Amino acid sequence: MDFSPTSNGCTRGIKCTADINGQCPSQLKAPGGCNNPCTVFKTDQYCCNSGRCAATNFSKFFKSRCPDAYSYPKDDQTSTFTCPAGTNYRVVFCP
Repeated sequence: MDFSPTSNGCTRGIKCTADINGQCPSQLKAPGGCNNPCTVFKTDQYCCNSGRCAATNFSKFFKSRCPDAYSYPKDDQTSTFTCPAGTNYRVVFCP
């Protein structure tokens, strides 16, 4: 998927061309897709309920395939940004 701004001077978008469903770790496989680790394991390590959390092997797996994507609750440094209100976007499935 490619989600890119097309107006208001915003230039940063999100792009992921990996086949996440096809490469999904066996522990996270779900019918037709891939679950997130919090849904599967329900532990603080994966859900970050205490406010203290770090990247896990699963978040690193997703981040390595889709570097722009938000991969765990504290992944703000590389994956959080905003565009001004009124920005238009182009969404491309399977770029």
